[in-house]
Amino acid sequence: MNFISNFDDLTGMLAQTHGRKRVAVASPADSHTFYVVERALSEGIADFVLVCVEECKPDFADLATRFPGRVDIETLPTVDDAARRAVAIVREGGADVLMKGSMNTDNLLHAVLNKEHGILEPGRVLSHVTVTQIPAYGKLLVFSDAAVVPRPTLDQFDAILDYAVSVSRKLGVARPGVALINFTEKVNEKFPHTIYYEELKRRAAEGRYGDIEIGGPIDVKTALDAESGKIKNINSPVVGNADVLIFPNIESGNVFYKTLTLFAGAETAGMLCGTTVPVVVASRADSCESKFYSLAIACVD
Repeated sequence: MNFISNFDDLTGMLAQTHGRKRVAVASPADSHTFYVVERALSEGIADFVLVCVEECKPDFADLATRFPGRVDIETLPTVDDAARRAVAIVREGGADVLMKGSMNTDNLLHAVLNKEHGILEPGRVLSHVTVTQIPAYGKLLVFSDAAVVPRPTLDQFDAILDYAVSVSRKLGVARPGVALINFTEKVNEKFPHTIYYEELKRRAAEGRYGDIEIGGPIDVKTALDAESGKIKNINSPVVGNADVLIFPNIESGNVFYKTLTLFAGAETAGMLCGTTVPVVVASRADSCESKFYSLAIACVD
C-alpha cells in the first residue's frame, strides 16, 4: 500500500478501490449522519444498509432513489431493536462496517457486546483507536486509547498496541514508530504503566507486533518534536517521528484528543477494534468531517 499522509489521500485511495465496503448504520436520523452517508455515496467510498427507527426520514429515504442499488432501508420499532438488527446484519455477513447513527453509544454497545449475539471476538479486548491529522505534523498520527479502556492492564496494553500498529500499517507505514507515553522518561513502580511499558518493549523485541520501532517511557512533545529529543539527549528512532502514541490511561488520551481538535485545528477519525468488523461510534461533539473520516478509516483493508 502507498503511504497515506493525510485524509484527502485516504479518501482518494478509497474512491479508486474496486469493491466498496458495505456499512450498516444503526438509527440514521441526524444531520451529521446524513452528511457522512451522502458524502460516502457521492465519493464512491461505501454502500449502506440504513436500519431506521419507526420510519426512515425523507432525506435518508431519498438516498435510495438517488443512488439505486447502493442503499437498502429497514425499519424497526425501537432504538434497541435497530441496534440489534444492525449487529445481526454484520454477523450474517451483510455488512463490513458497523456505524452508530443518532442513538446513544450505550444502546449500540449493548448489542455489540451481547455474549450470544454480539460481535466482540472471544478473548479479545475492546479498544478505541484514533487517527489524527495535525496541521503542524507532517503525517497522520495514530493514538490509543482515548475512549474505552480506563486504566489498561498489561494484557489490555498488549491489545491496544497491536490494534494501533495494525491501523498504522493500513495507512502504509511499513515500520511504525511507537511511543509509550508518560510525563517523564523514567521507569517508576509508583506508575505501574511504566513497568508494563518495559514488558511491551521486551515483547516487541521478540517480534510480537511485527516490524516496529518502539520507545518509552517518553513524553508527547519529545515523541513528536525532534528538537526536544536533541535537547534531552534522547537517541531513539521514535523521537520526533512517532507514528503511534500509546497513552497510559483514558484521561490522558482523551485530553490529548480534545485539545488537538479545539486548539490545534486537528481533524480526527476513530473506531472500535477487537470486534469482528470495525465499529464507528463517533462522539456527538465531533465534526461532520471527523465522522466521515472515521467511516473512511473503518473502510480501509
